[in-house]
Amino acid sequence: MKAYFIVSVQAGDPAKRALYDDYIQKVRPVVERHGGKYLVRTERIGYLSAHWQPDRLIVVEFPDREALGRCFASDEYREIMHLREGSVQADAVIVDGI
Repeated sequence: MKAYFIVSVQAGDPAKRALYDDYIQKVRPVVERHGGKYLVRTERIGYLSAHWQPDRLIVVEFPDREALGRCFASDEYREIMHLREGSVQADAVIVDGI
């Protein structure tokens, strides 16, 4: 069953934007090597509630939860995750497809 990684991102310190931009460039090939396919990766968001207004929304489809888990547990991901952690606030969920 397909698994979806959904992330909402709030911009952090503008001085650290270059770190996040570097992360964005480096994470895509890692995700794709693990079978991930970006379905949504945008800053063009229509807000329907006042309390949830992320600056960026990302949805990545993986073949299954195991592939998703291998991606984010991989050495190559762990080498770059500090770029995201130090630059933005991100909230993520994993959901199964139907």
